[in-house]
Amino acid sequence: MNILVINSGSSSIKYQLVQMPDEKIICSGMVERIGLDNAQIHYKTDTHKTENVTEVPNHKVGLEKVAALLMDAKVGVIKDESEIHAVGHRVVHGGSTFSETVIINQSVKDKIKELFALAPLHNPPNYEGIEVSEAIFPSATQIAVFDTAFHQTIPIEAYKYAIPNEFLTEKKIRLYGFHGTSHKYVSEKAKETLPNNSSKLITIHLGNGCSITAVKDGKSVDHSLGFGPMNGLIMGTRSGDIDQSVIFYLVNSLGYSLDEVNTLLQKKSGMQGLTGFSDLRDIEAEAAKGNENCQLALLMFAYRVKKYIGSYASVLNGLDAIVFTAGVGENSILIRKMICENMNYLGIELDKEKNNVKAREITDVSSMHSKVKILVIPTNEEIEIARQSYKLMG
Repeated sequence: MNILVINSGSSSIKYQLVQMPDEKIICSGMVERIGLDNAQIHYKTDTHKTENVTEVPNHKVGLEKVAALLMDAKVGVIKDESEIHAVGHRVVHGGSTFSETVIINQSVKDKIKELFALAPLHNPPNYEGIEVSEAIFPSATQIAVFDTAFHQTIPIEAYKYAIPNEFLTEKKIRLYGFHGTSHKYVSEKAKETLPNNSSKLITIHLGNGCSITAVKDGKSVDHSLGFGPMNGLIMGTRSGDIDQSVIFYLVNSLGYSLDEVNTLLQKKSGMQGLTGFSDLRDIEAEAAKGNENCQLALLMFAYRVKKYIGSYASVLNGLDAIVFTAGVGENSILIRKMICENMNYLGIELDKEKNNVKAREITDVSSMHSKVKILVIPTNEEIEIARQSYKLMG
């Protein structure tokens, strides 16, 4: 069975064509920097690899370009759309409706659309990916895998907000959590390299979107993102944690509308607001040149992660390993170093030589004296989505 996996992020599209049940990757690639001048499309098969800089103004154009590559006469891997049996879509927010993987029909699409307000950077491109896939691959079964599903094991004392009870019971306002597919994948991968008695992990997903999860005995028990994917760590364009009073001050004293505040915190804050850049590679390069705003932003980014590591170590009552993953976590030598500095009280000690790597496989970067393992594990949300899609197809 050929399953095309589409993972539409806020500024990128990852894709893989996976032959199941062997989990053989027929082709893979990525469309990155969507909406920026220097967008890139990566496409790789066993015999061919291309990287093109092109104009990709939105996710729809990006997906159309991916489909064209898949069916290209020279470098494609399928002759026509009928060779795709299912398309597995990453969908960020499932609300209280979806706690499991589902086959997409109109009512599922309608519900995903209703949740746009809770994940405005993600659910719209997720939805667009579904619509484009239905048009390009009409004979394939479309399947939704929700980021929120892995976090359904978080206990009520962690997911409930301290607001009147009816907001949970009637309005379903609670912490849902995100990046669950990634956190699930890397926490399970970590087991392969850790001693059998290792049960307390902190998985750190750092990309344009960022989140951190406390994982105990393979289950999510706390997580930095909440009702929507905006709080917690500092992100590419999202503020992360902020005092709620700031929102009221912006509206009541400075004259901002609620829509303007939403746009400010979702699309104009985070690293973008601090530096003028949303991509960490640009920020690191500018910091190295002496840009003080970029230098401070990196300090703030690392500091916020350190705070959550300390918090979750207390929730877990101990710590066996921390796991870095996603684009920044896997590739930024500097960010990993900054986060792990001065954490020896918790038994976290990085080996600077081992850390000098952009990880392509499970890599242990902890020093020989570190009581806590420091692992870099490339995430593969696409394989996890393919597994869940194949299981659903039965």
